[in-house]
Amino acid sequence: MKTRLITREGFNKLKAELDYLWREERPEVTKKVTWAASLGDRSENADYQYNKKRLREIDRRVRYLSKSIEELRIVDYSPQQDGRVFFGAWVEIENDEGDIKRFRIVGYDEIFGRKDYISIDSPMARALLKKEPGDSVIVHTPAGEALWYINLIAYGEAGFSDS
Repeated sequence: MKTRLITREGFNKLKAELDYLWREERPEVTKKVTWAASLGDRSENADYQYNKKRLREIDRRVRYLSKSIEELRIVDYSPQQDGRVFFGAWVEIENDEGDIKRFRIVGYDEIFGRKDYISIDSPMARALLKKEPGDSVIVHTPAGEALWYINLIAYGEAGFSDS
């Protein structure tokens, strides 16, 4: 079961995607389907077949986004979060081998297409919650246990500066 939380930025991106699909892409694809259907034999009409398939994909995504947006709870940053890991935090962690990872803890709907975001439902995020810089955490994963140390915590869309 996924936690139905989302950052303000993530929510705005989902709404923008829904708006684009519904107001721009869907009407354009519908016109193409109508045009291709007017050409006659639909069984051998590649334009018709492709655009009809694309229309189904758009409708499926629109249904998913509409339902998700209604159910999601936006979590905004609060100054009381400073110094500890909570939803929306950028976290830098390091292990004993010196491997460093930087990522942001976000909702499930935000992780796609981003290698620097992890879901609040992931074992790593669950282990890090409420911890502070300098704390160590043991993360239980399917591959086994891993020990990580928290170096930095930051909030905001930009994350860490590379200075």
